[in-house]
Amino acid sequence: MTSSSTSSRKNLSKIASNRLQKELVEWQINPPAGFNYKVSDNLQRWVIEVIGAPGTLYANETYKLQVDFPEHYPMEAPQVIFMNPAPMHPHIYSNGHICLDILYDSWSPAMTVSSVCISILSMLSSSPAKQRPEDNDRYVKNCRNGRSPKETRWWFHDDKV
Repeated sequence: MTSSSTSSRKNLSKIASNRLQKELVEWQINPPAGFNYKVSDNLQRWVIEVIGAPGTLYANETYKLQVDFPEHYPMEAPQVIFMNPAPMHPHIYSNGHICLDILYDSWSPAMTVSSVCISILSMLSSSPAKQRPEDNDRYVKNCRNGRSPKETRWWFHDDKV
């Protein structure tokens, strides 16, 4: 199964569905600053607009995140990628995959879509330069055929950016 084959994806569990509906209501009441949720009828895939924070390299630039929720969310992390075009950043690959530990090994069921968005905006805001990861071309080439970033064995070594 690939991340792009939505038809073979399992439906959300009752727990996941209830949790996402609760998060969506909270988002509508108190959305995180710098983000807009694009309303749709698909609870399993959210598209979220990200607006670069003032005073950063990405100020006033707009990007889109695609958040796909697995059957057993929040026990399992959502898949979060930037839609094309992905921002130029040392931890964001040109195919939109994000190297951020909370999306993989450091995920906790206590995290929410809002907290993930805030972490991503913080990562963008702290970048000293607009550049791709050093291994971008090799990584993207190895991720053809819709491979999920959750299938990658990430190596988290740079906490400065």
